[in-house]
Amino acid sequence: MFRYAVRRLIFAVPTLLVISFIIFALLDLAPSDPTAQLPLTIPEEVREMIKLSLGLGEPFHIRYVRWLEQFLVNEPLNLIETYWDVRIGDSEQRLRVRSWSTRAPVIDLIAERLPQTLMVVGVSYMVAILIAVPIGVVSAYRQYSIFDQVGTFISMVGFSVPTFFTGTVLIVIFSVMLGWLPSIYDTTHVVEDFDSFIVQVKQMIMPVMVLGLFNAAQLSRFMRSSMLDNLNQEYVRTARAKGMTEPVVVLIHVLRNSMIPVITVIALGLPATFAGAIITEQIFRINGVGQLLIGAIESADIPTVQTVTFIFAILIVMFNLVADLLYGMLDPRIRYD
Repeated sequence: MFRYAVRRLIFAVPTLLVISFIIFALLDLAPSDPTAQLPLTIPEEVREMIKLSLGLGEPFHIRYVRWLEQFLVNEPLNLIETYWDVRIGDSEQRLRVRSWSTRAPVIDLIAERLPQTLMVVGVSYMVAILIAVPIGVVSAYRQYSIFDQVGTFISMVGFSVPTFFTGTVLIVIFSVMLGWLPSIYDTTHVVEDFDSFIVQVKQMIMPVMVLGLFNAAQLSRFMRSSMLDNLNQEYVRTARAKGMTEPVVVLIHVLRNSMIPVITVIALGLPATFAGAIITEQIFRINGVGQLLIGAIESADIPTVQTVTFIFAILIVMFNLVADLLYGMLDPRIRYD
């Protein structure tokens, strides 16, 4: 499995390079001007100097390399400089692809906001899995029961209702009417003691549950369907004929095989959750990567949009690899030799 993982990682490098080139080229061709938001009284020569300071006076391939360098370390950069005959600069001057709207390094802006997004998305996805797997297992084992029908109805409603509507309803109920939870996520809050920890938990409840319940609705349906497919297999009847108890048959044999297709949904759904968090961050005013992307799109901040979009692409490729590796752990029939 280790050699397979290494091969996949090596194959992922040219894949990501092609994706990065497409993202950079498409957005670079978009009509945009970093000086469009500046006052009209600024002379034209000053505007040209600003564009040159942002690297817009350089050829396309130089700008692409400078944009790509923010994802790399010094050794790959040295190879690029040697092969392309391009002087990128010393280590102190690297990572200087700047946002057009804030003039700050884009990678620094993302690093500043990424912890908030990771906290909300990570916790919400864990909540979704913890809710979806038990519901899917029980619904399949007790097919057409009241629990199954209620779970199916709630899942359909949860998956059909968009997160911006669910978030607004929760704010109206728990913030406006009841006053239990804050409607705005304070990203400057620091956990220092138990009381500050409670405050952090309270402000995370609504955004986490909005994303968690939306993902749980989808995952529980996949879990139920996969369990039903395996409950009627020959190995299940054989296990029962050998005298195995029902919990062992369901929770060990059937659940393990049923998780194989669900792993794909879970692994590929996590990057999609980052994209879905864009709307949720807007609703609860979370100063995360999603809000950064929306602000960059509104202000035509091309370098920031390019970088955030490519990070989403990296997540999708990496979690594809994670899903493939988990297959081998769950299904002994799968070999990577």
